[in-house]
Amino acid sequence: MKKITIWICSLAASLTWTCAQANEFPSKLLRLVVPFPAGGTADVLPRILSEKLRTRFPAGVIVENKPGAGGNIGAEFVARSEPDGHTLLVSPPGPIAINRSLYAKLTYDASQWVPVTVLAAVPNVLAVSNRLPVKNVAELITYLKANPGTVSYASQGNGSTSHLTANLFQSLTGTQMVHVPYKGTAPALTDLAGGQVDVFFDNLGSASTLYKAGKIRILAVADSKRASIVKEVPTFAEVGVTGMQAVTWFAVVAPPGTPAVVVTKLNSALVDILKQPEVQQRFAEQGAEAVGNTSEQMSQFVRGEAARWAKVIKDSNVTVD
Repeated sequence: MKKITIWICSLAASLTWTCAQANEFPSKLLRLVVPFPAGGTADVLPRILSEKLRTRFPAGVIVENKPGAGGNIGAEFVARSEPDGHTLLVSPPGPIAINRSLYAKLTYDASQWVPVTVLAAVPNVLAVSNRLPVKNVAELITYLKANPGTVSYASQGNGSTSHLTANLFQSLTGTQMVHVPYKGTAPALTDLAGGQVDVFFDNLGSASTLYKAGKIRILAVADSKRASIVKEVPTFAEVGVTGMQAVTWFAVVAPPGTPAVVVTKLNSALVDILKQPEVQQRFAEQGAEAVGNTSEQMSQFVRGEAARWAKVIKDSNVTVD
């Protein structure tokens, strides 16, 4: 009986300490961990947010890039951080919804993330080098079928959304390309513009600058509607490739065990910021549409995305060591 009493008292003390911490949140520096290199949309959007979050976090806000292993290095760092709401993962789908189906073993349990909110959604686009002798999707498909296995396509890395989107495209069109994985968006775009690689299924936010400068061509948008910043570019459905739906989203998750009261505070702060016209405009300039949903809505959304991409991975027989 004495041992049970001691255990109950210890548990009560622990819960009181956790509640006290939660009620004091925020109490220190907020770290937004981006598990990919600087330069891409995954890096730009958190930096826009950090400027606004600083008014709500007196101790400061920093964005830390911890790239590598398809986002798994940064994800592991956050997963092992203290679950007090001061260290968050800000990421595209990989470490949150996709990598669990790609890697035989992960050093973190992606199913245990505590969802905060989806920040934004950006459609993927089919971008090609100016050196590739095609001007539209139909010409590309014809060229690929006439030259199987000779056209190269870039990705942000094995298992990234650009990699999986390219596999989806090949499956739907009966074509075959050669995969060239890069360590992030910036180097892949650089080589696409330089003609070292032929095709890149990048998100619109990253590709639009080079496209508007005339250094690459964008042939189609992988969304149900045309994108506002490139209204002249058709959707895949408009050019006859049905089922080609691939939207990259960016979301915030907290380490497993983060208290609900802390998540509520974080969600409220982020959603309020995402409603600001200035923030929405700056996101739009990156080709991103601000979202800002509840933790519960994000949880349901991620489950659907995980199942959808798991099917693409299985059907394409994609594996990552």
